[in-house]
Amino acid sequence: MDRYARGPFNVGYERRVDLAALRTKRIAKAQEERRKAGLDALLVWKDENQRYLTDLRPQLITGKTTALNGALLIEGRAPILFCSGGERDRVDLTMPWIEEVHTIPIIEEVALVDGMVRDILGPVLRRHGLADAKLGLDEANMVFVKALARHFPKLSIEDGDTPMLAARMIKLPEEIALLEEATAIADAVTASATAAVADGVRECEVAGEAMRTLFRLGGEYSHVMTPFVASGEHMAPPNRICGDKLIRHGDIVFIDIGAAFGGYFGDVARAVICGRPSDEQRRIFTAVHAGLMAGIAEMRPGRTNKDCADAIVRTAGQYGLDGRFLSLFIGHGVGIGANEPPYIGETLPGAPTYEFRPGMVFAVEPLVWVPGVRGGGGVRLEDMVLVTEDGPHVLSRAPYDERLLLG
Repeated sequence: MDRYARGPFNVGYERRVDLAALRTKRIAKAQEERRKAGLDALLVWKDENQRYLTDLRPQLITGKTTALNGALLIEGRAPILFCSGGERDRVDLTMPWIEEVHTIPIIEEVALVDGMVRDILGPVLRRHGLADAKLGLDEANMVFVKALARHFPKLSIEDGDTPMLAARMIKLPEEIALLEEATAIADAVTASATAAVADGVRECEVAGEAMRTLFRLGGEYSHVMTPFVASGEHMAPPNRICGDKLIRHGDIVFIDIGAAFGGYFGDVARAVICGRPSDEQRRIFTAVHAGLMAGIAEMRPGRTNKDCADAIVRTAGQYGLDGRFLSLFIGHGVGIGANEPPYIGETLPGAPTYEFRPGMVFAVEPLVWVPGVRGGGGVRLEDMVLVTEDGPHVLSRAPYDERLLLG
């Protein structure tokens, strides 16, 4: 596939992404991982997993993730969709690849969930011989899990998220093309936000301009539900929301909003200066920029996520800032999930080491913050990186603020 974004439209004058073929390939990958895990079926509720299997783009209600729509994957059948009544008519009319669909309630009220398991999901499981099967479940609330166990005591509920994550880890060529499109929109969103930065503008106004561009260009969602615009002292430590704070001369302004297109996420972030930076702000920015470049250089087959994180931290140490990283991972996988394994620079117990493999896509996002700096001493830079046989390919193109670079 091309290493640039051709455009998101369905056109007749050149070949673009064959979405039907992509859907078939994704289902085949999920089936392969299901079999490897020894599961008879997969029942998924996470937004990204049901979309991976069915391509349903639903209305997402804040705080109701894993409670709205699901899909059941079994051998030899198209995925069976369980969806909100608000989606059902549209599914019937516009998604002919869905061969079987059932309307369900929001999965939270005990009586409704019990009825759903008993009278909607239950007959499906019995019809396909799954009443005493090994069923992989990705995520669900306790009300649903208990109802499932009550009505199907012989059912073995197993980990179904790990097989789905394995299916999604190495991106297909069509997925990479959609990630290029999402990143192109994310770059445009970032450009609109940075152009809005000025003395006397509020953080929420910057976010508003970015979101206007996101929807104007046909983006689906921002990368994060709460657009992240933090100015000046709001980046030390980071306030990971946008507020009513006024941006002032000498403030570093951080923007992390991104974009989704076709179900795939572009996660791009930049820090810019309003006015003229101080020497300390330039030192911090340069350390983050140099660390990011060093980390990306490690993202090639044969190297690991640990090699990447070590290079970032070691390079920041050349500026005396290796101990000032945010207490969060430095990078994460990205695809149909906004944030997914593998992680780079995760320091919490149990963090695994992964070797980079062609087809992995990451958002690499080192963040260093120093307290007590006038105008803010916090910087994060974030780029989208595809691992290829020949090394890293950076999907994002948003420029870095050269006023903040030393020398």
